Amino acid sequence: MALTVAACGRAPQANDAAVRHYECRGVVRGFAPDRSTVEIEHEAIAGWMPAMTMPFTPREAKEISGLQRGDAVAFRIDVTDNEVSIAEVRKIAANEVRLSYATPPPIASASDRLREGDAMPPFRLTNEKGESISPETYRGHPYVITFIFTRCPMPDFCPRMGKNFSELQTAIKTGQGALAETRLLSITIDPQFDTPAILKQYAAAEGADPQIWNFATGEPATIDAQAKGFAVYRKNEGGTISHGLTTALIDREGKIAGLWRGNAWKPQEIVQAIEAHP
Repeated sequence: MALTVAACGRAPQANDAAVRHYECRGVVRGFAPDRSTVEIEHEAIAGWMPAMTMPFTPREAKEISGLQRGDAVAFRIDVTDNEVSIAEVRKIAANEVRLSYATPPPIASASDRLREGDAMPPFRLTNEKGESISPETYRGHPYVITFIFTRCPMPDFCPRMGKNFSELQTAIKTGQGALAETRLLSITIDPQFDTPAILKQYAAAEGADPQIWNFATGEPATIDAQAKGFAVYRKNEGGTISHGLTTALIDREGKIAGLWRGNAWKPQEIVQAIEAHP
């Protein structure tokens, strides 16, 4: 039986207005190998974020030390302009969590994932101008792709990718050789919501130069194929989005020249990788 998504309640604001607090519930779906983060499928947060499955960093490691996959938890999300963390994590009864589906997103097997040196898989997407794009669009140009969605409010996820791409765009405009010829592509993982018109507004807000930086959407099956290859698994069932981060550099020949997992990469790392693959 389908369960209605129950919005998480917002906690009272703390005295420090720079930090926003949200009370939420969810189910533990996994951990980073070093347990530095915990992946939680959580309920929607009304007016802030849809139901998602994503990794969270605990404010203190002990917050998640006793957790296991499948545990139902309640927790507080602390948000600043630059980062997100969770605190006051506690186990609760499973029936206290209202999720839109009962099964977790598929977990990537090592054999499914694209690696450096692999050819970029074919795709046909639609950019923010309503134009069809494919690997042929970038033939002869290095290009960098990342995955975002416009409703993501987490400052250290999609907004950080936007800031990083903005810095890359500046480097491209002032660069020479391969760097000057590099293009940027942000692919949405929320194609049902992120239409070309929405992406056009988002691109303008990001200050994207359409000659360098495009945003793209497409058929859900096409988005799934791209996301799966780069281990950015998405599942939008009943409003729940699974969200991870991967950024890739594709060389002039259409091969993957570099992969950056997560959000810790710096624009200069990619600039150096571009210049190392003239």
